[in-house]
Amino acid sequence: MRAADVKEQLDDVRTLKWMGKVTRVVGLTIEAKGPQAAVGILCFIFTDNTREPIRAEVVGFKDARILLMPYSQTANIQPGSLVKSTGKPLEIGVGTRLIGKVIDGLGRTLDGGDLPKGLHKFPVDREAPNPLARPRIVKPLSLGVRAVDGMLTVGEGQRVGIFAGSGVGKSTLMAMLAKFSEADINVIALIGERGREVKDFIEKDLGAEGLKNTIVVVATSDQPALVRIKGAMAATAIAEYFRDRGKTVNLMMDSVTRFAMAQREIGLATGEPPTTKGYTPSVFSLLPQLLERSGANERGSITAFYTVLVDGDDMDEPIADAVRGILDGHFILDRKLANKGHYPALNVLKSISRLMTDIVPKEHLEAAMTIRQHLATYEDSEDLIQVGAYKKGTSEDVDLAIQVQPDIQEFLQQGTEQAHPITETIEQLQLLARKGRDE
Repeated sequence: MRAADVKEQLDDVRTLKWMGKVTRVVGLTIEAKGPQAAVGILCFIFTDNTREPIRAEVVGFKDARILLMPYSQTANIQPGSLVKSTGKPLEIGVGTRLIGKVIDGLGRTLDGGDLPKGLHKFPVDREAPNPLARPRIVKPLSLGVRAVDGMLTVGEGQRVGIFAGSGVGKSTLMAMLAKFSEADINVIALIGERGREVKDFIEKDLGAEGLKNTIVVVATSDQPALVRIKGAMAATAIAEYFRDRGKTVNLMMDSVTRFAMAQREIGLATGEPPTTKGYTPSVFSLLPQLLERSGANERGSITAFYTVLVDGDDMDEPIADAVRGILDGHFILDRKLANKGHYPALNVLKSISRLMTDIVPKEHLEAAMTIRQHLATYEDSEDLIQVGAYKKGTSEDVDLAIQVQPDIQEFLQQGTEQAHPITETIEQLQLLARKGRDE
């Protein structure tokens, strides 16, 4: 090594370590006098000589004191507990050996075992790709779900929101996309989920077949708000790692709403003013920072699906409205369809894929539009049809819509273990679009 290089490294060495002390704990935040640390930097809080240090992150400042938020419970923190800055943000281990594993929001295995060897350190918080470095999305991605591939085709690198109330089948649809998709790898983030549902999803919905090319990141609802935030960021970072190595990645996050709720907790705890429905301004700043990180770059792609919980099926609540404006399409899961046993409960007329017109052949697009017209015509006259007030022959369009309605509903429904390649789906769609007109 050259003398100049040695001198440069020596100049950067800090011979003194500046430790801080905890002065106050209020609610979710820890107030400390020192050390010198910027927002986002990881710190260690030492509670006594026998316990592992508590990891915490700098989230703000107040009167020359730093405000920290812990990654675990604050039960053992005392006045005067020492605080040490690591000088860098949170990093997690990422690599191909992580595939098939279930980890928590901080990158640790959920079963308490050791992480695989040979993982690379990767920062959790990263910037979105340069807009000019993003290639145009021109290629459809086969997801194996007929209603999506046929009527709402998704491109490689597209970002889609799945909007639904509780119990309408979001997790089931996510598991189908993970099992049937042609993507190289799946990254699934379960943010703010009930602890009981995690194992159900992994073993029942996803299964061994779905897990073999999937990494699952879990941050349950009982964990601190910052861990839920980091869980979403960590899942995105893992997807970015594989995208940068030329892979086609599916990123699925359930749910963005609970991510926003976690940031609301942090914002209110650090003194931010509440705005619409109590959400703080930082929520609406952080959402695009998270969602814009997915997509395609010059090496690979992240096709992302973000679920959004809508209270009382209100599609205009603040988070749903903000997310819908950022993403490249939205799928609406309808409770009425779910109540009828229609799965996936996808309301095709209320859903949209903004890139479908650019990535599918003209014949496919025309067939999809024909099916949409039949669905819209039937829906407009459904009340008359159900009460028997409609007389056959009154309208050719309505007659045709009634004739093909059973076949359309059969096409849009699919069992959770039935995969349909996109080529087969397009053929069935075009046959269905011609039905009735050729007879």
